[in-house]
Amino acid sequence: MPKFLYTSFVFLFIFTLAKAQEKEIDPPYNIKTVSFVQNGSNVVPIFELGSSFQLQFDDLFGNEANYYFEVIHCDYNWKPTDIPKTDYIRGFDNQRITDYSNSFNTLQSFSHYRLSFPNQFATQLRISGNYMLKILNEDREVVFSRKFILYENHSTVGIVMRRSRSLNDINYKQNLEIAILSNDIVFQTPLQNVKVLLLQNGDFNTGIKNIPPQYTIGNQLIYKYDKETQFWGGNEFLYFENKDIRAANNNVAKVGSNNDVYSSYLYTNQARANQIYTVYEDVDGNFVVKNINGLNQEIEADYAWVYFSLSAPTFRLNKDIYITGMFNNYSLSPEYKMDYNADKGIYEKAVMIKQGFTNFQYRIADKKGVIDFENAIDGNFYQTENEYTVLVYYRESTDRYERVIGKGNANSLNIIN
Repeated sequence: MPKFLYTSFVFLFIFTLAKAQEKEIDPPYNIKTVSFVQNGSNVVPIFELGSSFQLQFDDLFGNEANYYFEVIHCDYNWKPTDIPKTDYIRGFDNQRITDYSNSFNTLQSFSHYRLSFPNQFATQLRISGNYMLKILNEDREVVFSRKFILYENHSTVGIVMRRSRSLNDINYKQNLEIAILSNDIVFQTPLQNVKVLLLQNGDFNTGIKNIPPQYTIGNQLIYKYDKETQFWGGNEFLYFENKDIRAANNNVAKVGSNNDVYSSYLYTNQARANQIYTVYEDVDGNFVVKNINGLNQEIEADYAWVYFSLSAPTFRLNKDIYITGMFNNYSLSPEYKMDYNADKGIYEKAVMIKQGFTNFQYRIADKKGVIDFENAIDGNFYQTENEYTVLVYYRESTDRYERVIGKGNANSLNIIN
């Protein structure tokens, strides 16, 4: 190969690699309960620019390992931007996480880590947009990564929840009608410069993107699509409660201590796809860490093996069933894939989860991780209570990046025909 062609190829390869889309990396087995926390509660990682929040996680090895963090600013499609780090971070990243403590009075030992923004390294994020937060080990290898988004309040986002206009889907889907009104920005060529992201229950994996406004009224953008802005309704999240890890509580059939930690055996769930919709209070996939006998929940809440079982006799697809929720970032990793027990005729899986109150759902996906919403184990119902978020991205011709200029929320409890 001629030298100049080889050099061009290498340059192209390096450039393409540098601009590759950032994807979340699932943590290894020993890293648990990864969550963004604000005002003491686990939250969907969407924060107003300038506000304070934390990333928290546990290391079950409990050996006070050294972890470092790196923050990467990304564009709308989660590709790293060309902005110098000093332009979007005031202070430093690539620093060791020094805020950690060890578990107290628990059977499962662990080290609990807290990374605050801003923090003692004066790490403060200066601009809005998409961010990827990477946690690194001593060798600067990525242990896991998480997405989060910072937004500014420059627009008002109105959302109307409607049932599908198609008779084929009217009982199964929920549709968002959106109106975006700028507070202090005159939109330039909004069809190209304005983008939106639609999220259901804070799940970045199933977000809807690249929907242009249908039309404009002055400085207001209108989205009155049907299919393009629809989500499958799904069903209410299931839950279990083991705040007292030694007692059988809500949806926990029995407890045991055959291993080094406690075990919580849940009642077998019945597939709900062919049942009528039933109101089932949930927290939209979230979870609460709680030990009723402890004071400091971060280090006094213990871990338990939670045994899930599912009866789905009509499930015949050549796909897999996973246990998902915010407790595992809706992960489709092998750790959460259920196994079929032919003797019992049910699907089973044991997962180590921190005690408290946990929402979860069963999700079907193929070998490539493509989720099958239409054939959901628990069905789809337009009445299901879901929390929706709409984020507005804007980039003028002179801007170096897409700003997130607005955020809107809606709940499908207010759905109308």
